[in-house]
Amino acid sequence: MVREISWSNNIIIMEKCKDDLQREFYIQMTKRYGWTKRILANFVEAQTYEKYLLNQTNFDMTLPKERRVQAKLAVKDEYTFDFAELSPEYSEYELEMQLVNNIRAFLIEMGGDFTFIGNQYHLTVGNRDLYIDLLLFHRRLRSLVAIELKIGEFEAEYAGKMQLYLTALDEQVKLMDENPSIGIIICKSKDKTYVEYALKQTNAPIGVATYQLRNSLPENMKEMLPEPEEIVKRLRIFEKES
Repeated sequence: MVREISWSNNIIIMEKCKDDLQREFYIQMTKRYGWTKRILANFVEAQTYEKYLLNQTNFDMTLPKERRVQAKLAVKDEYTFDFAELSPEYSEYELEMQLVNNIRAFLIEMGGDFTFIGNQYHLTVGNRDLYIDLLLFHRRLRSLVAIELKIGEFEAEYAGKMQLYLTALDEQVKLMDENPSIGIIICKSKDKTYVEYALKQTNAPIGVATYQLRNSLPENMKEMLPEPEEIVKRLRIFEKES
């Protein structure tokens, strides 16, 4: 596998990655997305490997088999918005504006296959006006991706609201050759068990993530990483899909 990416990228992976599974993940991602040395270094430092392994979605229940792996790769467990300049008492609107004003950095943090469509994207359902915080398009999935931003802890009703957004997008905005829309709810914090229960009976494909304004992975999250056997299984599925 090391022959398939540049020597400079191999050096970064050898120096910064602690085990073979982590190295394999970054080699595959570099090959698949054509990451430069600088972009690869940024993703390693942002601990993308760990955040991918921890992500929470209901995609296994809501997406066809051929789209699940790619969709899971499109959702991290945690995003780092260290480019955002926010006061200690910021609002959801201020967070949204920082993401829009730093759209290039935001799309890189999201993962590289996203394009920006708009913010406060307006939909009308009956006599109600709906506004999606951020609307993106994922090129590989060929799906609209609705993003809801919350500066507090995840609440179960957010999933219901996102399901409404996705239904409206599929009915009113999605093109005939595109796949059904996906939702990502990004909160300041979440209870993983609570999220799991909230997504179980949700029919729309939704992922729940958190964000932070600095670049680090808390120790308690490191302890929650899957066992090596499960990591190997996920990497093999990823390699097959690549």
